[in-house]
Amino acid sequence: MSAKPEKVPVSVLIPAKDEEQNLPACLESVARADEIILVDSQSSDRTCEIAESYGAKVVQFYFNGRWPKKKNWSLDTLPFRNDWVLIVDCDERITPELWDEIAQAIKDPTYAGYYLNRRVFFLGKWIRYGGKYPDWNLRLFKHKLGRYENLKTEDIPNTGDNEVHEHVILEGKAGYLKYDMLHIDFRDIYHWLERHNRYSNWEARVYYNILTDSDESGTIGANLFGDAVQRKRFLKKIWVRLPFKPLLRFILFYVIRLGFLDGKAGYIYARLLSQYEYQIGVKLYELQQFGGRLNIPTPAQDSLSQTSPEPAELAN
Repeated sequence: MSAKPEKVPVSVLIPAKDEEQNLPACLESVARADEIILVDSQSSDRTCEIAESYGAKVVQFYFNGRWPKKKNWSLDTLPFRNDWVLIVDCDERITPELWDEIAQAIKDPTYAGYYLNRRVFFLGKWIRYGGKYPDWNLRLFKHKLGRYENLKTEDIPNTGDNEVHEHVILEGKAGYLKYDMLHIDFRDIYHWLERHNRYSNWEARVYYNILTDSDESGTIGANLFGDAVQRKRFLKKIWVRLPFKPLLRFILFYVIRLGFLDGKAGYIYARLLSQYEYQIGVKLYELQQFGGRLNIPTPAQDSLSQTSPEPAELAN
């Protein structure tokens, strides 16, 4: 009988809401962590019960519509038992090989954090092309030295209470780990569309901020000669000003970045991303029409609605 691997002195932080389908596989994959904390947003399913059954500590987060959101609140508030924190979403898995690498990496005093590469699975297939891989995310870092950037999107409704596409600003040097983390969502396409409907609210606000030259303090910044994430942010500043973005996104993903090599799943993913880009564009137009807000009537419209005559009563 083989001995169980030693616990790794890392605190795993899992943000969650109604994740009973994804959570068991996630929790099994992080069992080697010395501490597991699930930060919940009043789930209505068995999320909390499942987390506690795996020995995780459950903490409730109540979003007030202002900064910080869930991950930064957790980093600011929770009494982590370890210096290192690993942030894992419920649809992500940490492989045994990656755990072995993490156990060694955190012993190196050179680095304050590490980027992890994600393999995204869609309809049961690894989406290897289309620009989805590599997909570097700074997820492992000393919790006192890293915080998520503020892109000033929390005033837009229905974007969620959790940082999703924001990146970590780290005080110190970051390294890159060799083994991948896995992104495998056990929920159906309905949930993918629902999630990306929320994301498009967030993206539209980010686009709007770029076009109006919003203050970039408190963000990772855009730099063509920076790391992979900063280069991507630089290119986004060009991207938001291009015409025909839904079509361009399909061509970029499916043709230029060889998404067609992922077969039917790659084609569906490309079409959905094109649709997602169209949603962002429509919501961006809405923001531009209503002064940076989603569907707020102008004073003239509001006045017209209040002064419109009531319909005449029908004669008896």
